[in-house]
Amino acid sequence: MKDRKKGKTVLVRLFPFALIAVMVCSLAFMSRREEQTEERQRLVRVWNIDTFEGGKGSRTSFLKRVAARAEKEREGVYYLVTSYTAEGAREAFEQGDAPDLLSFGIGSSLFAERSLPLAVSFPGGETQEGCLAYPWCRGGYALFSLTEEFGEKGKTAISAGRENLSGVAALLNEIEGEVLEPLAAYTGFLNGTYRYLLGTQRDLCRFSSRGVAVFYRSLEEYCDLYQYISVLSAQKREDCFAFVEELLSERTQGELDQIGMYPLGGAQGGLAGGPARYTVSVFSSPEALLELRRAAECGERKIVEKYLKTI
Repeated sequence: MKDRKKGKTVLVRLFPFALIAVMVCSLAFMSRREEQTEERQRLVRVWNIDTFEGGKGSRTSFLKRVAARAEKEREGVYYLVTSYTAEGAREAFEQGDAPDLLSFGIGSSLFAERSLPLAVSFPGGETQEGCLAYPWCRGGYALFSLTEEFGEKGKTAISAGRENLSGVAALLNEIEGEVLEPLAAYTGFLNGTYRYLLGTQRDLCRFSSRGVAVFYRSLEEYCDLYQYISVLSAQKREDCFAFVEELLSERTQGELDQIGMYPLGGAQGGLAGGPARYTVSVFSSPEALLELRRAAECGERKIVEKYLKTI
């Protein structure tokens, strides 16, 4: 009887250790299974940074739809599309984190050092290393009026939002006015405080959603309302370029009206007439953008012109 009791005691004492051993083995098995899953399904991270107002809807959501299509065309890859603020992306990048693909507008200069050359060309994305960024959609500047008479005298509200330089568009199109936040400019125009509004595709979508009839003239001297795509990962370049190919495909470009934006080439209604004459580098430094903004507001055309790139 004593021996049997001792046996039970030994088993009871060994049971916790056996349980721990089983748990360790299970965790090791699960970890290995996750590693095998990652090997079978390649993860490509896509960051989207909005540095200017779009048209309508979400550019991040649009990219997610593109990602879903690209995954069907390329077995074993998963594109994770995430929205970042410019500040959040900058902080993450400075801490050593970076995406494989980046969708962005002007004001994100630090990503140039990681971007790979593309087999396309656009002045706003070119550096000494080649074309490192290419627009996948664009907006446009326009002068709005509530009547067809654009020759009448009256004050102009210049809508200035985030990083885009509407003041440069005003200077190059010889338009004088008061620089305001986008919503203040929009409401001031509608309530009659301002006769004209120098706005963007975002204002056109606002008018449409409210059923407001407006007249406009596209301002094609200058545009910086481009959303670019860059490839940052050499290790995953094939998967990255597959995504870019789908993003720039005729099918995807034909769907940009879903977010109130336009393709780079050709007209598609809205403000997308002919291509603009000038733009600035998407990799412009914060200091350069600040000088551009100040020079435009002061009417210093020569300073502005040294930053311009002919399209």
